[in-house]
Amino acid sequence: MKIGISCYPTFGGSGVVASELGMGLAERGHEVHFITYAVPGRLNVYRPGIHFHEVTVPDYPLFEYPPYPLALTSKMAEVTEREGLQLIHAHYAIPHAASAIMARDMVGRDRLRVVTTLHGTDITLVGRDPSFMPVTKYSIEHSDAVSAVSIFLRDEICRTFTCDVPISVIYNFVDPRDFQNLNGAEMRRLLAPDGEKLLVHVSNYRKVKRVPDVIGIFLAIREQMPVKLVLVGSGPELAAAEIQARQAGADHDLILLGNRERVLDIIAAADLLLLPSESESFGLAALEAMACGVPPIVSNSGGLPEVVDDGETGFMLPIGDVEGMAGKALYLLRNEDNRRAMGERARGTALKRFNITMMLDAYEELYRRAMS
Repeated sequence: MKIGISCYPTFGGSGVVASELGMGLAERGHEVHFITYAVPGRLNVYRPGIHFHEVTVPDYPLFEYPPYPLALTSKMAEVTEREGLQLIHAHYAIPHAASAIMARDMVGRDRLRVVTTLHGTDITLVGRDPSFMPVTKYSIEHSDAVSAVSIFLRDEICRTFTCDVPISVIYNFVDPRDFQNLNGAEMRRLLAPDGEKLLVHVSNYRKVKRVPDVIGIFLAIREQMPVKLVLVGSGPELAAAEIQARQAGADHDLILLGNRERVLDIIAAADLLLLPSESESFGLAALEAMACGVPPIVSNSGGLPEVVDDGETGFMLPIGDVEGMAGKALYLLRNEDNRRAMGERARGTALKRFNITMMLDAYEELYRRAMS
């Protein structure tokens, strides 16, 4: 098939999943065309079967705000006409699904299908905004096929929009090949040269991630043993987190790494991953930690209970239970055999239950249904 993929080319979960999906589809012989404003981070090397089409937005004084969705629509229609695309897979309802549906109407529904994957904040945050709710609902209802990344998110979509359309659940995934030969030991020597315990948090640092809780857990552990906290990513709550650590006199044990194309070596270097979010539609960071053999400490929110088996592949506690999360972390940090055993169970679960092969099969079946 000739497949277009449109996504946010950022370091967030949806961009990562879209990139990995595109690479997997190309390996299966599909022709994949990414249509977005920048090359997604994980497509940083040439791969056969993958093409990139940049969306550019004209800078006219008439436009107070750049009309990216319209430029995206035009590029989708142009690439469809030129390359003979059969299907566009839109990751996020706004603007990607809405633009894809308009492009489909431009070139003709008999020539192009639209598959939409909903990742979370396009429903739980943006989609609920009165300004976007009608177009989000329209995008879901007028896609040729729709998927969600967790049962939680599928149910949330039905509650929020009362859409009378079938929504397939296709989990986010990992490719086992990405978790072979990780350089975690060398990274650990760089990040914790004096043998300190190492915690990691990966996110976009929005309020929903409860970054103050991450710092609170770190500070509670630091009172009991030498520990470093590595923060990967960027976002509006990051500066406040640094201030919180500095006011507690712990800023020299805080390591800020910003956005990184290669995150897995950093995660593999850690003892534990912290993810105490208010809500996670899936929790890709937790899954990638599991695949690295690193137990995650998470909140029991959103789709996380579908990823982490409490007490088996990680620990799950109520939202905001900083003391409880710190206690579970200390238990593992003080019992290396238990931590390693949990990490091994987590790795086995991640590579078996969330293997890319299963999810590629599911997406190909979704494409066939959309085409029919």
